[in-house]
Amino acid sequence: MVQIERPQIYLVTPPEFDLAQFPDRLAAVLDAHEIACVRLALATRDEDRVSRAADTLRAICHTRDIAITIEAHLQLVERLGLDGVHLTDGARTVRKARKALGADAIVGAFCGQSRHEGMIAGEAGADYVCFGPVGDSALGDGTRADLGLFAWWSEMIELPVVAEGALTAETVTGLAPVTDFFAIGEEIWSAEDPAAALATLAAAMG
Repeated sequence: MVQIERPQIYLVTPPEFDLAQFPDRLAAVLDAHEIACVRLALATRDEDRVSRAADTLRAICHTRDIAITIEAHLQLVERLGLDGVHLTDGARTVRKARKALGADAIVGAFCGQSRHEGMIAGEAGADYVCFGPVGDSALGDGTRADLGLFAWWSEMIELPVVAEGALTAETVTGLAPVTDFFAIGEEIWSAEDPAAALATLAAAMG
């Protein structure tokens, strides 16, 4: 089995947050931990709200030389000066996103538990594939992505893989040898001190 270097953290925003308070919480986490990328994952389809949030968080991330992607809103990436998009429909729109954003943008795809979907996404130009949930979560259809999927992927496929959904210290420890990134969001934002909550998960990465 291919041994992956210590996984990196892909920080995911809550699906809903107060723009008067969340930026400070985000900044505190970014200053306390080494974060590879941030994903703006607001549930709202209100473009004005998404745009205002993106403008604020982009400034926080780019000041720290951290890339920021947006979930699903492909049409807003270039307009808002973001670094890429996280697609939630598997491989279906990867090729379209790559063509629209160019070679330098980040294009990632959530592929549930399907190695086949992940392989198609990679062939279409994705920079990473995301499998999940790895715990009890409503992510996707709720069906878990098991350790075997990540182990197979890390051995057979060079494309980076992301683990997401109801992560615990125990699951992080188990997946760390076969995962490139952990997408961490809800696991820490409900805590009084998100940076401390993230420290617990980061320690489990080895």
